[in-house]
Amino acid sequence: MAQLGLSGTPEPLDLRHLGHERVIGCYLLETPDGPALFDCGPANDVPELKDRLRERGLELGDLRHLLLSHIHLDHAGAAGTLVREHPDLQVHVSEIGAPHLVDPERLERSARRLYGDEFERLWGELVPVPEANVHPVGPEVLGLECFPTPGHASHHVCYLDGEGTLYAGDATGVRIQPARAVMAPTPPPEFDLEAWQTTLDEIERRRPERLALIHFGVADDPEPHIADLRARLERWTGWVGSGMTQDEFARAAGDDLGTDLDAYERAIPFWQSYAGLERYWAKKREG
Repeated sequence: MAQLGLSGTPEPLDLRHLGHERVIGCYLLETPDGPALFDCGPANDVPELKDRLRERGLELGDLRHLLLSHIHLDHAGAAGTLVREHPDLQVHVSEIGAPHLVDPERLERSARRLYGDEFERLWGELVPVPEANVHPVGPEVLGLECFPTPGHASHHVCYLDGEGTLYAGDATGVRIQPARAVMAPTPPPEFDLEAWQTTLDEIERRRPERLALIHFGVADDPEPHIADLRARLERWTGWVGSGMTQDEFARAAGDDLGTDLDAYERAIPFWQSYAGLERYWAKKREG
């Protein structure tokens, strides 16, 4: 499956979240049923999304489909806003995530607990998607292989095209190109180390040629990239399990990444990763 206007390697549409480059991106694809978008960012990035589409000679109304990796607001928060403006847009999402697009009340309540007074500034409005526009994914979506990839979130899926591009969402971590370090994004409430390692097994089994990352850019070295993520997942989880405080974790994580820390922190602040890791261990102790 070819990418619109490209030959081979896709390029992210930089949504310039909160005025910063290389924080949130999305990808434009050509499908057998017309142009599609992989992930869409939050509602407050819709003006930038429209600008990026126009740079490719497209308007929002030219899109036929929206493929979502998962329903976290930095990936899917604009879905309802886009469908409100373009009612023919068809939205593809995991079966677990679909009900939360149709009725986002619980999703919004959870996000507001995490972000507090920063919610509107970070994400903008959260609009329901009409049920008729929402399609739970199966093993194939518009010519792409689709498969469950839990670990970061239970409702996460990835899409693999015929040219070897894995549209990875957060399943293969955060790597702010051109940096080499791969950050493990582990926000609450659903981080699951064991599930994520199984997900990485499934990705490696498919031998993708490249990883299209939302945060940020295309990684053309999947094997060392995934190995780096595996190691950092184990290391960071172990730190918090051994009793590190949030401040200690932030210092250690910064030292571990070693470069471009402001960009990584804009993609996912260390306090969020710490909160998810702490919750993981709390659930372990309870169960």
